[in-house]
Formats: sequence, C-alpha cells, structure tokens
Amino acid sequence: MYQNYTKLYSNPAYFTIEGLSDIPELRFPVFFVFLFIYLIIIFGNSSIFCLICCNSHLHTPMYFFLMNLSVIDIAYTSSILPKLINMLMTKDNKISFWGCIYQMYFFLAMACAEILLLAAMAYDRYVAICHPLHYFILMSPKQSAGLAVTAWTVGFVDPSGHAVLISKLSYCASNLIDHFFCDIIPLLKISCSDNSEVELKNYIEGGLIVFAAFMLISVSYIFIISTIMKIKSAEGRRKAFSTCSSHLTCVVIFYGTMICLYMRPTTSYTPKYDKFIALLYAVLIPVLNPVIYSLKNQEIKSAFRKLKVQLV
Repeated sequence: MYQNYTKLYSNPAYFTIEGLSDIPELRFPVFFVFLFIYLIIIFGNSSIFCLICCNSHLHTPMYFFLMNLSVIDIAYTSSILPKLINMLMTKDNKISFWGCIYQMYFFLAMACAEILLLAAMAYDRYVAICHPLHYFILMSPKQSAGLAVTAWTVGFVDPSGHAVLISKLSYCASNLIDHFFCDIIPLLKISCSDNSEVELKNYIEGGLIVFAAFMLISVSYIFIISTIMKIKSAEGRRKAFSTCSSHLTCVVIFYGTMICLYMRPTTSYTPKYDKFIALLYAVLIPVLNPVIYSLKNQEIKSAFRKLKVQLV
C-alpha cells in the first residue's frame, strides 16, 4: 500500500526556500549583513589555518585540531551561506530536489564532524593537563591524525543514511521549505510519507554520537578541573584554565544549540525559533571560533604579532 501511495506522488523538481524574512525592504540589508559575515568566516578561519601551517611552533596536536576545526567551519557555512546570499540578491529562492538533498547531507556531515572533533580536542586538553609527561606519546602525530580522520569519516558516513531515506520520501503536501536552508526537520515537516523511520534513525544515531562525544568531553573536564584545583600556584591554575576556556566556550554554544534543535520530535518544530537557533550554530559559531581562540590564546596572538612584523 505504501509503495502504491508513493507512486501517486512524484517528488518535486525543486523546492522553494522561505528564507529569513518576507519583508522586501529588509532584503538588501540582510544580504549585506550575511555577505559580510561570510567574508569574516572565510577570512578568520583561513587566517587561523594559514598561521598554524606557517608557524612551526604551532605544530602541536592542539593546533592541528584547531586547523581541522577551521576547515570544518569554512566547509559547512559554505554549504548554506552562498545559496542564502544568492537568494537575497536575485530573489530566486528555488533549489533543485537533489541540490537540496546534497546541501542537507553536506551540512549534517560537517556538523557531525565538528561534534567529534570538539570531543577529540577535549581529550587532547585532558592528556596535556593530567598526563603532561606522557603527552607526546599519547598524542603522537599518528594518534592525532587518527582522531581527526575518525571525526571526518564518521561525519561523512553517518548522514548518508538520512540523505538516502529522505530522498525516498514523497513531498506531495508542499514544496515550500520554511527555513533558510535545506535541513532535515523542515524537510520531514513537508513530507506526506511515513517518516518515523527517519526520525528514529535521527534520534538513535544522532543521540549516540552526541552522547558519546558529550560524555568524553564531560569526563575529560572533570579530570581537568580536579587536576587544576590541585595546582598550588594561582598563576599556574590561571594558565591551565586559559588553555581550556576557549574550547569550553565553543562546546557549550555548539552542543547546546544542536541538542535544542535536533534532539526533539518534529511535531515541536516552530519555524521562527528554529531559524534563530540554526543561525547560532550555522553562522555565529564559525564567526566566534577564530575570535575566541585568537583572543584567549597567547601563542596565537604571539604568532600573529610575529607575522605582522615580518610583513611590515
């Protein structure tokens, strides 16, 4: 019966993305705002990446992971912001069916990779603070590369099942996506098929990945805080905390927004609220990451100063 039902409705050739605002007067101001934000994301994260590559003093596991984080931030904002900017400029809000599926897949892949990479960065800080004498053994280049490759691999593999299942659903009710990019929940909302399998897969796989990564981060920071509190010197405690504060700030914002948005049933979907939350993790975090790591990291600031002197 389900097969006969799906045959009656062919998938649309394209979707129409609602966008952020339907007020014409706001189109150009919003266009310039997001163009500026996108350029900041590209410039900021590219600068961090190039700075670490060019400075041999920064060739350590912590900065290796930070390089990967910069690439991920550039990649997943590039999967949505250029299309959003184009829609604001041309007023053409259409996206092809498969273009929408690919956008959703690539965005989820990069978000999943970032979740795991942040967990790897927490483990790196745990080893550095709690086992400093064994740091370069436990976090050898081989071990660091293995953690990064795992994050990227799981990131690309995990959403593939979601993409396949969602591409097989029927969208007979509407082709209007009430969001500013193709995301999994807005697509499920306009499907007229039984999407319980996709929701179950989203909760189980997404929940396992987020839970495992969150537990690794939590346990790492429990040991980190315990070790730091045993340091007798106030200056020593301050330096130890400063190496973790940037990462912890990014973790709280990223994990908080992701859990609020994806770890709940589609029936609780509210477009305005979800668009706001999506802006936080899809746009704000890639802007903040290079700023947070630059302002709170003395080695990064020192490397920037040296580079500025060399250029002058």
